[in-house]
Amino acid sequence: MSGKSGEGEHEVPPPVPEIGALMLDSARDLVGEFRGVWAGRWSLRPVKGGVEWEVDPKDVRPLNAEQRMRAEVGKANARSRGEVL
Repeated sequence: MSGKSGEGEHEVPPPVPEIGALMLDSARDLVGEFRGVWAGRWSLRPVKGGVEWEVDPKDVRPLNAEQRMRAEVGKANARSRGEVL
């Protein structure tokens, strides 16, 4: 026995967000839109469009108000330039 209390051995996964919810991948420090779950990993897509990436749910956090505003403004600007449909 290691004498450890076993913390983290049976972590409860975070609740699955709604499709399109803006989330922070804290491992990469990137904001993405939640796209779904596959084999226990979450799929996020860049806010301005692009290739999705997979992330461990434990590394994903909801955005704070400032992060959300920046992401939404960035997406709106990209849409106005025709970069996002």
